[in-house]
Amino acid sequence: MRKFYARGRLSILAALTGLIASVGVLNGPTASAALPTPVSGATARSYLSQLTVATENRTGYDRDLFPHWITISGTCNTRETVLKRDGSNVVTNSACTATSGSWYSPYDGATWTAASDLDIDHLVPLAEAWDSGASAWTTAQRQAFANDLTRPQLIAVTDNVNQAKSDQDPAEWMPSVTSYRCTYVRAWVQVKYYYDLSVDSAEKSALTSYLANC
Repeated sequence: MRKFYARGRLSILAALTGLIASVGVLNGPTASAALPTPVSGATARSYLSQLTVATENRTGYDRDLFPHWITISGTCNTRETVLKRDGSNVVTNSACTATSGSWYSPYDGATWTAASDLDIDHLVPLAEAWDSGASAWTTAQRQAFANDLTRPQLIAVTDNVNQAKSDQDPAEWMPSVTSYRCTYVRAWVQVKYYYDLSVDSAEKSALTSYLANC
């Protein structure tokens, strides 16, 4: 966990504090798909060159090992927080459930007016994280990863597109909106670098190719 903890000196308390603090974005201007801005293409290329290349191992994976959609503030959990952040004119009830609004899914270019049509995508999927290093983390560390509102890791997208993506990496799946691919791979590399996760050889080759155009 060299980068996750040594570089950032991030304690679990600090991680959770950061999650809570990030709720401040809800008071800012509404936006569509307001993924935290990822690092530049040049920085992403530098980060990628430093990632360990290793064979992935899914032994022992279970989604429940990554506690997600924790309470962020009041009655709002992580999913509800991202829906409000990423939507326009979002109205919520006392339980923080989005009752109306508009959401643009940058993966496929679709716009939705019902929150039920959206999933919150873990840009680096939980299973992918497990395969590339998270199997060695504590449950608290996996919870911080699964609810990270600070890095470009969570985004509201069309539900069936997210389900089609599943746990695939950029060698296997990319957004159909080609203009979003540079943003996507920059975010992917930033998250993997921050959490000191490895990449497999096909994944690195694909990321290298996409980042060459960023």
